[in-house]
Amino acid sequence: MKIDRLIGILSILLQKETVAAPVLAEHFEVSRRTISRDIDVLCQAGIPIVTKQGINGGISIMEGFKIDRTLLTNSEMKDILAGLRSLDSINGTNRYGQLMEKLSAGSSDFMTGDQSILIDLSSWYKGSLTPKIDLIRKGIDSRTLLKFQYYSPHGESCRIIEPYYLIFRWSSWYVWGWCCMRHDFRLFKLNRMENLHLTGEHFPGRKAPVPNLRNERIFPGGIRVKALFQPECKWRLIEDFGMEYFDEQKDGALLFHADYTDKENLISWLLTFGDKVRLLEPEEIRLELRSIIFRMQENYQ
Repeated sequence: MKIDRLIGILSILLQKETVAAPVLAEHFEVSRRTISRDIDVLCQAGIPIVTKQGINGGISIMEGFKIDRTLLTNSEMKDILAGLRSLDSINGTNRYGQLMEKLSAGSSDFMTGDQSILIDLSSWYKGSLTPKIDLIRKGIDSRTLLKFQYYSPHGESCRIIEPYYLIFRWSSWYVWGWCCMRHDFRLFKLNRMENLHLTGEHFPGRKAPVPNLRNERIFPGGIRVKALFQPECKWRLIEDFGMEYFDEQKDGALLFHADYTDKENLISWLLTFGDKVRLLEPEEIRLELRSIIFRMQENYQ
């Protein structure tokens, strides 16, 4: 894209004293005439570019105008690159990585594969998530209403929203938008959305607050859980909650204690441990869990 090339040229000129036009043409795989047109565009944008003919000639930015290349340190540029590469992990392309390489032209010392942070935002649902993310981004950019079928613990419904933010949180992707059904801002999980499409109807936009995504706001708790796990479950408890949520007993058993948000999720989570856990509190969920186990037993008789 032309804008990427212009940014890349500007980045090189900011980091080098003088660059020959053929070098730029070869780097960006375009003709020298295209480079000349790009230089004209940068000049029109107010960048004081100087060209000199001859053996020691080339293209440079007027002395005194350059920004010190240390404006961004190598460490900072590595962090930016890691973030951009993480976006590539969603759509399976190298688009953002290529953009970063253009921005970092002339700073190859940190583009040699010595990245220490690799972020992969993809998931098992990458095949279905990628087109959803693309559609939502188009809806946000063009201010076009999105329509989809939504599945939640309360049932399924057809929703139409004004999309404002794409969010990655709690290991999942969400869209934050104004729900035309609820007449309020809502957070929708992409994995629960089906038949997503742009309606073609544009919306004027409204002042969209940044969603409050603090855990205590979205997951307010309220269920005081006490359970006894067998020692071999320690790695799961550490992975899911952390060391501070259980106490190791003298016999090796793990006394777990935490606030939980949703009863159904709690029961589902406990059942994944099979006979390696015994729920102690709350008593009403303990009784419900026992009833579920009895019904499961009947299914396998």
